[in-house]
Amino acid sequence: MEKYYLFHYQLRKTLESVLQFLPKNAKRQVNELLIVRDVDIKLSKKRTTKHGDFIKKPNGTFQITINKTSNSYRFLITLLHELAHYDVYRKYVHYVKPHGEEWKFAFKNILLPFLNTKIFPEPLCRLLANHMINPKASTDRDFHLVMALRKYDEKNFKKVVFELNSGQIFQIGNGRKFKKLAKRRKNYECEDLNSGKIYLFSPQIEVFLI
Repeated sequence: MEKYYLFHYQLRKTLESVLQFLPKNAKRQVNELLIVRDVDIKLSKKRTTKHGDFIKKPNGTFQITINKTSNSYRFLITLLHELAHYDVYRKYVHYVKPHGEEWKFAFKNILLPFLNTKIFPEPLCRLLANHMINPKASTDRDFHLVMALRKYDEKNFKKVVFELNSGQIFQIGNGRKFKKLAKRRKNYECEDLNSGKIYLFSPQIEVFLI
């Protein structure tokens, strides 16, 4: 009986911590998803390489880690993305590709009930619907969706590489300085001002304009 109450106390605390980051009209549906899935949700400070991840821990339990963010729409998309990983793992274990057809089907299935303008504003809802036709491993690979989501981020002094003019100098998080050069297909060539080497930057990467 003690374990039963401990489990439900931990579940309630998890739900409380997660629901505060969600759009108001999505909270009831997310609550319904979480209470039937034995997965722990851990909140993390912002990580530059990813918005969230899903793992099976050595003790056999499941954990989703999501970056804390004031952007409730990004938080919701990330949570549903990782819950789809959980659903796929419980069904197939590790016998399928991480972002293969099984995950795409699971992600579409779990996100579809949220895909309406009571939860996501236009044009975000429309762009997300288009993204879900063939969802990518990360929303960061969908330029138009990224730019739409960025409007709901907390205001800061950063720019994205796409917004810079050719020849402008910028700095990234570790202090390295670059000059924006020419566009190559979807990415931009940028020169490292210290080494002179050329690197490719995604158009939506956030940088500091100098």
